[in-house]
Amino acid sequence: MAKVILDAGHGGNEPGAVYEGRQEKDDNLRLTLAVGEILENQGVEVAYTRTEDVYDTPLQKAQIANAEGGDFFISFHRNSSPEANQYSGVETLVYDASGEKAALAEAINAELAEVGFRDLGVNERTDLVVLKRTQMPAVLVEAGFLNTDADNQLFDTQFAAVAEAIAGGILSTLEEMGLYSFGANGAASGRTLYRVQTGAFSNRAYAEDLLFRLQQQNYPAFLLYSNGLYKVQVGVFAQLDNAIRMEAALRRAGYSTFITAE
Repeated sequence: MAKVILDAGHGGNEPGAVYEGRQEKDDNLRLTLAVGEILENQGVEVAYTRTEDVYDTPLQKAQIANAEGGDFFISFHRNSSPEANQYSGVETLVYDASGEKAALAEAINAELAEVGFRDLGVNERTDLVVLKRTQMPAVLVEAGFLNTDADNQLFDTQFAAVAEAIAGGILSTLEEMGLYSFGANGAASGRTLYRVQTGAFSNRAYAEDLLFRLQQQNYPAFLLYSNGLYKVQVGVFAQLDNAIRMEAALRRAGYSTFITAE
């Protein structure tokens, strides 16, 4: 069974960024728990560094994660800028932009862009303890700017979609690694999952060519083999509206698509 460690940044007497009474630690915990619930409902084992308003140092968080073990470590934060409403968007931080952590970061950003956030990219940070001291691939998600009103409005009004987007990026990456099966877990949980299919081929090379093109454009694409065909699909969504938005984006980019439901 796939396992992920979820970390709600800050906590306790360390609020993180603060803006007009809003504290980053609260948004981080709320989002962490929402994403964790979605993953657990889809059959993924989840461990948390905190589930309450308490503080542990970044090193302690890394030690908690290492003691738990897992396939990924995801830390949740809200960004902040020197001046209010100066910047807008989401970014995901990694120790270095390589391997499975980079693939996860790109998938999460692509999903959040479909919700409506500006994609500020995947950026390297070698100075963050939770990224360099964890023993599994680790990413830190900056879910919009806490001191930007437009980002807060999107975070609040589309909160379920934001959580679904991040969970979708995690699930699609786990499946690409061979650690998760959408069909099996979706059926087991009794929930319908939607994906956008862009092609089905009997020749694997053709499918891999399409997969490569999609991934080069930062779509969270993956390859499935079923019923004798190699199927190229993008994203996994618990909400049909999110799948529709992804399909519209792919069609604007010139791809032929249809939505699958399981």
